[in-house]
Amino acid sequence: MLRHHPAASRPRASGNQMTPEAAMQRINLLTSHAWMVRQFLKHAEEVQEDDEMLDVHRMIYDYLRAVEPSFQRGDAAEYLRRAKGKLAKLRTQAEFFAANYQRVSDHTNFQMAAISLKFVVGQIEEVLAQVDKAEPEA
Repeated sequence: MLRHHPAASRPRASGNQMTPEAAMQRINLLTSHAWMVRQFLKHAEEVQEDDEMLDVHRMIYDYLRAVEPSFQRGDAAEYLRRAKGKLAKLRTQAEFFAANYQRVSDHTNFQMAAISLKFVVGQIEEVLAQVDKAEPEA
């Protein structure tokens, strides 16, 4: 049975700002979607002989493993630092996949995986921007 994640119903922030803790929870929810794209690509026969395509699911794995320990500790500052630090590489792979998935298959599953991964990256970028707005300037 699917359970509603408590963070999904919490107010995120006022005025397009977000606390680090809320941002960590939101990004964790988003990465669950990236994980499903990873699982699809990891097991898709069409990509097994294409090293560049294999790099997409490997980067998703790297991104999630980079943030996982800080999430488990509840360390929002470290989580967000790692999420920001690996985001450019994840974005590069999402853009690559969206531009090139058709060379292995134009099946709807690949189309939706490309859309989903780009969406996740865009949402993570928005969350990080909201946290940056909420942080006081030094």
